[in-house]
Amino acid sequence: MTADTRGILNPQRGAAHFSLTRHAPSPEVAERVDRHWIVRWDLRGRSPYTQEVLPHPCVNLVFVEGEGRVYGIVPAKFSRRLEGEGTGVGTKFRPGAFAGFVDLPMTRLVGRSLSLTEAFGDDGGRLEGEVAAQADLAERVAAVERFIARRMPEPDPGFELLCAVVADMLASSPTTKVDAVATRHGLSARTLQRLFRRYIGVGPKWVLQRYRLHEAAERMAAGEAHDLTRLALELGYFDLAHFTRHFRRAVGRSPTAFLRAAAAA
Repeated sequence: MTADTRGILNPQRGAAHFSLTRHAPSPEVAERVDRHWIVRWDLRGRSPYTQEVLPHPCVNLVFVEGEGRVYGIVPAKFSRRLEGEGTGVGTKFRPGAFAGFVDLPMTRLVGRSLSLTEAFGDDGGRLEGEVAAQADLAERVAAVERFIARRMPEPDPGFELLCAVVADMLASSPTTKVDAVATRHGLSARTLQRLFRRYIGVGPKWVLQRYRLHEAAERMAAGEAHDLTRLALELGYFDLAHFTRHFRRAVGRSPTAFLRAAAAA
């Protein structure tokens, strides 16, 4: 279960506007679920706050203000405006895990979200009603767990292989290339590409780049990367210009501007 703040852009500033708690999944669903999370905010009498996130390469099932939605992989940053008082309850699936729960290509979920009815049919609508009826947040999480447990897919060697590859990517140096990952697992680069497209919806190079950008944003937000050229080279980019293009495309602003904002926070 990932427990750091990677993917949350400028987490120090965000912590002054909302609280985030994470909860481990039950053993019955842990093969497919990374964690449950609960966000609470109370900005009554304060200005609204927009939190930016560079999401992980996975699907989230999220309930906010009584509405549930399934969010696929987000190609660039995701922004959420927080105002007044509210809560969000979510379930973060492991990369590739959600493919076993729905009958649609994962490529169709990239950059999109679905209502629970679109994703699960009438059962999704019933889940939304059950979660909305629970005042206690822990009971909302429990309702989602029961729903997932009843639908757990059969063991899948392809998904198990994908999990091993993704774990390898997370543990590897940021300079790791797709060919090296494929070789370590006895696969061709093309086979690895098909595996990722089937289960995640994007290619292995995209996933490696997303993890590399998480590393960059985390280090900059923590004040550990004052020399951007050195950071770019340590993360495997050709030069600062190469890093800047990738970072700006995903985050919406240059590393220099991001670093300045993080320092101010």
